[in-house]
Amino acid sequence: MSVLKEFRDFAVKGNVIDLAVGVIIGSAFGKIVDSLVNDIVMPVISTLLGGHIDFTNLFVVLGHIPEGVPRTFDALKKAGVPIFAYGNFITISINFILLAFVIFQMVKLVNRVRILDLPSTPPVQEEVTLLREIRDSLKK
Repeated sequence: MSVLKEFRDFAVKGNVIDLAVGVIIGSAFGKIVDSLVNDIVMPVISTLLGGHIDFTNLFVVLGHIPEGVPRTFDALKKAGVPIFAYGNFITISINFILLAFVIFQMVKLVNRVRILDLPSTPPVQEEVTLLREIRDSLKK
């Protein structure tokens, strides 16, 4: 029974609960960033590059394509054809950069709020300043 009690004590510690909440919120936030990249950013980038380019369908086939398999990313993946999917890599890289930037901004904001919440140091009294000067002059 002591193992169960130790496990319960571990599982209900604040840090473990905070970590679990962070993972859940991070997962949901990741889905939001995926949608932002795939549904908003990538269409704008592809339009700016001169057409309606779907980055996920930018790939180079590295193997033999069986007969009857369409030359699309999903069909080739299902058929097991080796593909150099550089367009998918571009999409995921942009996704990572946006996610890292947003998290950087959030941490920056939290640090700014923490600095504002720090208690200010009280001003040094004049007597203390005079005593320090006397001490320093006596040391010389």
